[in-house]
Amino acid sequence: MFEYLQGTISARGATHITLEVNGVGYWILTPLGSKFPEVGAQALAWVHFAVREDAQTLYGFDRREHRDLFRELLRVKGVGPSMGLALLSGLPPAELVAAIASADLASMMRIKGVGKKTAEQILLDLRERAPALACSLDVETGDKSVLTPATPTRNGVRAEAISALVNMGFKPRQAEDNVAKAATDHPGGNVETLVRAAFRK
Repeated sequence: MFEYLQGTISARGATHITLEVNGVGYWILTPLGSKFPEVGAQALAWVHFAVREDAQTLYGFDRREHRDLFRELLRVKGVGPSMGLALLSGLPPAELVAAIASADLASMMRIKGVGKKTAEQILLDLRERAPALACSLDVETGDKSVLTPATPTRNGVRAEAISALVNMGFKPRQAEDNVAKAATDHPGGNVETLVRAAFRK
């Protein structure tokens, strides 16, 4: 239904943006570490529209190749949009494709919600597609920085990390506990650092 949306960023968090297009604000879930610009800037989001009986959700990506990788993940048995978003948040796209290409089960199993059975199914269904996916991502810089306000408070960073985890399927209490543990291990960590660490708790 949608290929992309282009407009002005009116709000953004670690795992979502609000994109205003012709006076309509679209709330879009995004993977952790997405490189969208700051509030007020023009942006283009490559989107996937998911419809369920109880929800209609837009998932957005800063590169078409990342959106296409998300759709490849959705073809895997047992992987839905929430799991796909968690996979692309737990590992940057290029690293995820590298893990698939090298049959690195351990890296995928460190992502919250990904057990051995699911990781093996991803390898089974996508291993042959890995070379083509890797080719499409060969210009990745490997930069894992996340665009957050320049001087957030520690409490603000934790709150944003908790919100990000809840958006990716964690229960609120579990998200709070995992972020608290991650903050102990990474006292100066930004939102992305805390969320990635919390995935492994």
